[in-house]
Amino acid sequence: MQTVGGSMTKAELVEEVSRVSDLTKKHSEVIVETVFKTIIDALHRGEKIELRGFGSFRLRKREPRKGRNPKTGDKVDVPPKKVPYFKPGKELKELINREAEAAEAAEAAAVSVASVLPEDVVSL
Repeated sequence: MQTVGGSMTKAELVEEVSRVSDLTKKHSEVIVETVFKTIIDALHRGEKIELRGFGSFRLRKREPRKGRNPKTGDKVDVPPKKVPYFKPGKELKELINREAEAAEAAEAAAVSVASVLPEDVVSL
C-alpha cells in the first residue's frame, strides 16, 4: 500500500500487515499495537531500541530554556523534557534513495520515449 505524497495511518498499516500476512485485521491490529507499545515502554525506561536495517529510537534530553509566549510576547520558562528521536539506519536510507533514483530514471525514460514518438501516438 503506497500513499503518494500523503501519510500512512495506523489503520492503513494494520490493513497492510493483514494483507501481507494473511492474518485477520484484529490479529494484525494486536501485532501493530504490541510493537508500538513495546517501543514506547522501552523508551519510557530510558532504553534505546535498535532495529537492524531499519533504524533506532532513543530519547534526547532538552535542557530548560527561556521561551516567549507568541501571543503576549512575555518571557516564559520552558521546563526540561525528553523527546523521542528516530535515526534511520544505513540500509533504510539506501532503500529510500534507490527507489527515488529508480522512479526518476523511469520518468526520464518515459519523457525520452515520448520525445521520439510521432505526435499522434503520444496523444493516445
